[in-house]
Formats: sequence, C-alpha cells, structure tokens
Amino acid sequence: MELVCPAGTPAAMKAAVEAGAHSVYCGFRNETNARNFPGLNFSERELNQGVKLARSKGTKVLVAVNTFARAGDVSLWTKAVDAVAASGAHAIIAADIAVLDYAATHHPDLRLHLSVQAAAATPEAINFYEETFNVQRVVLPRVMSVEEIERLNKEINVETEVFVFGGLCVMTEGRCALSSYATGKSPNLTGVCSPPGDVSYDDEGGNLHARLGGFTIDRFENGEAAGYPTLCKGRFNAQGSTSYLFEDPVSLNAAALLPRLKKAGVTALKIEGRQRGKAYISQVVKAFRAAVDALDEGRDAQQEVSAMLAAMTEGGRETTGAYKKIWR
Repeated sequence: MELVCPAGTPAAMKAAVEAGAHSVYCGFRNETNARNFPGLNFSERELNQGVKLARSKGTKVLVAVNTFARAGDVSLWTKAVDAVAASGAHAIIAADIAVLDYAATHHPDLRLHLSVQAAAATPEAINFYEETFNVQRVVLPRVMSVEEIERLNKEINVETEVFVFGGLCVMTEGRCALSSYATGKSPNLTGVCSPPGDVSYDDEGGNLHARLGGFTIDRFENGEAAGYPTLCKGRFNAQGSTSYLFEDPVSLNAAALLPRLKKAGVTALKIEGRQRGKAYISQVVKAFRAAVDALDEGRDAQQEVSAMLAAMTEGGRETTGAYKKIWR
C-alpha cells in the first residue's frame, strides 16, 4: 500500500522523503489549503523545488487545493490548479466541484484525487466524481469501519485512501461548522480550524483557561498539560457532568489494522499532521514505512512499530477511531 505523508513545510517534505514516504502531500500558503496556518505551507517556487527533490528520490507529490472556492471569485483556486500542473506534481487533491471541473477541463493530464473534504462515502457519490471529472482516488472520511470500506471498494472503480495516524476528527469532513460558529472562519472555506488569532490562554485563579473566539473550551489546573483549544476536543459541563462531549484528545493509530485494510482493498494510507515538525514527521513515517514493508514481506512488525509511535500520540493516548464500530 502507498504511504502518503504530510509536508507542512519544505523541511518537513525533505524529512518525509528521507524517511521513506511513497508520496507526500502539501498545500499553498493561502486559503485554497485547508491547513492555512501561519508559518506553514509552500510558495509556488518552494513547491517547484519540492517536486524536484521528491522526484529525484522516487517520491510523488500530491497538492491539496481542498477548500471550497468563494462564490463569484474562484480565481485564487484556478490559479492554484494552474500552479500545481506547472510544478510537475503527481496529483491535485480537491473537493469543490468548480475546482475539479477546472482541473479536468484545463489540465486533463493532471491526476485528480477527491479530498476528504468532499465527504464522499457512498458508491453513488464516488462514481459521480469518477464519471464526471475522472477522479482516480478518493480520500475516505474518518467515520467508516473497515467492513464498510471493504464493501464500498467492491462497488467503485477508483482507488481509496484512508487515514491511519494523527488527529482524529469526529465530524464528517467538509460538514463541520463548529469553528465558523465560534470565530466566523470556516475550515471548509478559508482553511482554518481554531485559527491561532482567535486562540487565547488566560490564567484565572491559578487555573489556565483555553479559549477560542472568546468561548472557554477547557480549563487546566496548575501543572496540568494544556491542549490546543478546538471545540470538538473541549471539556464541557452538561447535565451536571463535566467531560469531553464530542471527542477525547487522543490520536488515531490504525497501525494494527493494516492487514485488514489491505484485505479490504485500500490503496493508500494517509498520515495526518501538516502542522507537525520535521522530527515528528520523520519518526512517524519511518514507523509506518517499516510496517508497510513488513506487511509486504509477510512479517509482523507490530511490536516494533508500536514502540516507535508511542511517544507521538496526543496525550500519550490512541484509538482506532471508527474503524472498529463496536456500537453497530
């Protein structure tokens, strides 16, 4: 299976390539990119250089132009598509129908991958994108079980890519409105989720209050590790009980499920984390490359890989997410 790894900066791309990534994915430093954070991402010149580096090592580059274009002003998105095509990147990752249509019409030789932001999880939806825009791969939402993925693969003619490590979103991607409610900025439109400019940490009475857009998301006692405030991972009081109502601050780790995902017909394994540093990227990519290679060779590297990934999970905790839907 193809190992698709995050590259939030040129340095992270180099680290991923050297650690054994089959493919890397990145985005431009503007709102066409769903990870549009300060200090991250690529200029056109940096992308061109990154593609040359990756190709020299046999690594593919996938570029995310995966937010939804502004109504009446799609020029930023079409220019991004043109730049991806000019760079020599292997594929573009997109969700917006206008972006997909422009790419298919103006750059028919550019490989199209359907972003998880499109939230396509049925044969009917995926077949529409394939028949209309010649999409060749779909990135599946992180809400499907392995059994559901296996059944889906029997009814579609495109490759499937699934997330196996990193941040876990409990929403069906592309349909989250929490951040826009709190800050007026949507991750699906302007490429931000809990934008840094709207985040604050305030010390009140010996406790640290983490806030987003003025809303208190969490409160930490003195000395307690403070997480980044996102609404889906906040602690709230409801019906007299305080808990993580939407999602615990844990990391997705599906390394143990790789044999089942392979049997289910999955083409590519995606690691989340374009906001992560190069040391993190290097360690996680090495671990999953070892796991993929071991699987291809008929070996069991689970114990070795688990030890390599233990320190990389959020809060030292991990989950297989929806891959094991014990409630269904």
